[in-house]
Amino acid sequence: MSTEAQVIKTLLPNPPPPVDALLKIVHAAVEELKARDVIEIDVRGKSSVTDYMVIASGTSTRHVKSIANEVVKFAKSLDVQPLGVEGEREAEWVLVDLGDVVVHVMLPRVREFYALERLWTVGDQPPSADEDEYETDAEERF
Repeated sequence: MSTEAQVIKTLLPNPPPPVDALLKIVHAAVEELKARDVIEIDVRGKSSVTDYMVIASGTSTRHVKSIANEVVKFAKSLDVQPLGVEGEREAEWVLVDLGDVVVHVMLPRVREFYALERLWTVGDQPPSADEDEYETDAEERF
């Protein structure tokens, strides 16, 4: 008695999509559910964890959770499985880790408190004219 051999079909993993395609799909997802104040921060050279952060606000915990779920759903359309999703239970701040892009969806008060935009953009802007005048005045006193 011989039995037929079973064939196990496996698929080689697809290479990850380019970062710009991932960013485009993230922006489409947050736009779909009307996220507010969406910004994208390039953290290449500042973080070894990710290349870009997208930060968005929701109007309520339900809205925050829905936006994060939409990001996951849109990412799966590119065959991207999130490396992790954190904060869904409380839904005041939900983080979706897509590898090269990390998405933070927050309530406005939580976003204001943690100020991720300021944390990750410090030193990106050239000094303002007012700061230059202050330095010149200080140098003249010495």
